[in-house]
Amino acid sequence: MKENPRFIISGGGTGGHIYPAIAIANELKSRFSNAEILFVGAADKMEMQKVPQAGYKIEGLWIAGIQRKLTVENLKFPFKLVSSLWKSRKIIKQFKPDVVIGTGGFASGAVVKVAASMGIPTVIQEQNSYPGITNKLLASKAKKICVAYDGLESYFPKERLVKTGNPVRQDLLEIDSKRFKALASFGLSTDNKILLVLGGSLGARKINQLIVSQLDYFKDENIQVLWQCGKLYYEDYKKYHGDNIRVLPFIDRMDYAYAVADFIVSRAGASSVSELAIVGKPVVFIPSPNVAEDHQKKNALSIVNGGGALMIEEKDVDVTFQEVFGKLLRDEMKQKDLGITIKKMGMPDATKNIVNEIVTLIK
Repeated sequence: MKENPRFIISGGGTGGHIYPAIAIANELKSRFSNAEILFVGAADKMEMQKVPQAGYKIEGLWIAGIQRKLTVENLKFPFKLVSSLWKSRKIIKQFKPDVVIGTGGFASGAVVKVAASMGIPTVIQEQNSYPGITNKLLASKAKKICVAYDGLESYFPKERLVKTGNPVRQDLLEIDSKRFKALASFGLSTDNKILLVLGGSLGARKINQLIVSQLDYFKDENIQVLWQCGKLYYEDYKKYHGDNIRVLPFIDRMDYAYAVADFIVSRAGASSVSELAIVGKPVVFIPSPNVAEDHQKKNALSIVNGGGALMIEEKDVDVTFQEVFGKLLRDEMKQKDLGITIKKMGMPDATKNIVNEIVTLIK
C-alpha cells in the first residue's frame, strides 16, 4: 500500500456535511502522516472558511442547489453544473487522487460523479435516515456507501452498503473534564442549570422564536441559556444577550458547549443526532419539517423510539414546550435515563470504520 496516498474529500454547505468530512480527513492523516488531502466545496459556502481553519487546502466550485420556487438563481443552475463538472475534472486530473470521498452537498455530487467516470474509486457517506438526491444519483458508481441507519437497502446497492455510523469530532469523546474551563469561556455560572439551544449551523427561525417566547420562563426557573441562533439570525437576536442568556451566531468549540449543557434543545440533522448520542445529555429534538421526506423527524425517532430522547414537532412547540421541558426539568431520574440511553446508541468509532473502508480502495 502507498505510504503517501492522495485523497479528495468533498462535502459542504452546512456544518452537517463539513464536520464529518474534516473528521475523516483527520483520521486519514493520523494513519498516513504523508497523505495528501484536498477538499473541494462550494465557492460561497461556509466550508471555504472552516476547512482552512482545520488546516486543509480547499478548492471552490461555482455550484448551488435548485430552489423550490422559480428564481434567477435556478436559471443559472445548468451553467453552474457545467462549470462545476469541468472544474472538478481539472482538479482531479491535476491532483491525481487515489480515492475520492463525498459527504453530501452539491459540490460533492460534481466531484464524485467526475471521479467515478474517470475510474477513480469513490466512497459516499450518507448521514441521514433518508438519503439525499445527490447520494442516490451517485450510488450506482460508488465503490463503498457508508451509512448510519438501518433500512437503506431500498435506496442503495446492498453489496456495497456498510453501516459505519456518522463521523463525529474527536474532541467530543471526552468532555466532562472540560466543564469548568468551558463555563469560564462562556461566562456561565455553576449555580444554575444550563440549556444549550442548537438550530443547526445556519440557524432555525422557529426555534429562535420559541426561545424568545420562553425567556421569562427560563428566568423564573433560573435556567441559563447558551443559544446558537445561527449566523443568518444573529443580527436579529443578539439584543437578547444578557446575564443568563448567551447568544452566539456559531459555536466553534462544540466540545465546550456540550460540556456545560445540562439539557439540549436541537434540530435533528444527522450529524447533530450522531454527536448528541456520543455526548449523552438529555435532549429535546425539534426536527425541521422543511427537509426532504421529513428525514429529520425520522432521524429523531430513531433515538426517541429507543427511549433516548424527547421530541416535539415544530407545529406543536408553542403549545407544548413548557409542559415537556418542565417535566424533564423536575425529573432528575428521567434526565439521567435519557443521557444513559442515548449514549448507548452512539457509534464513537464511526470515523475509524469509514476510514477502514476507504483504505481497502487504495491501490
